[in-house]
Amino acid sequence: MKWTTLGSAIISEVSASLALRAAVDHPAWYTLVVAGYIAAFILMSLLLRQGMPIGVAYGIWAASGVALTALAAAVIFGDPLTWLMTVGFAAIIGGVLLIEMGSRPEETA
Repeated sequence: MKWTTLGSAIISEVSASLALRAAVDHPAWYTLVVAGYIAAFILMSLLLRQGMPIGVAYGIWAASGVALTALAAAVIFGDPLTWLMTVGFAAIIGGVLLIEMGSRPEETA
């Protein structure tokens, strides 16, 4: 359930960010901007109530949001996607994995 809630928060935030870009030319998109950010924060608060540590939740939410927004903006709006950005995506994935693995309690021998 935690991962579904986190995924939903990420999708809400990415949708709001992309709608913000679209709203520059079409102000009607501001409705989705507001709804998406409100939903993202509500879902994040629910996620914390479900017991996910804030460092893990926020780290994955923020990093995934940056990567997915950049990828989607390249597809939807034609924003640039460079090899250096690709290296950044790999670093984000590695960082998210390290945060997740580091948040697990160490097993005692």
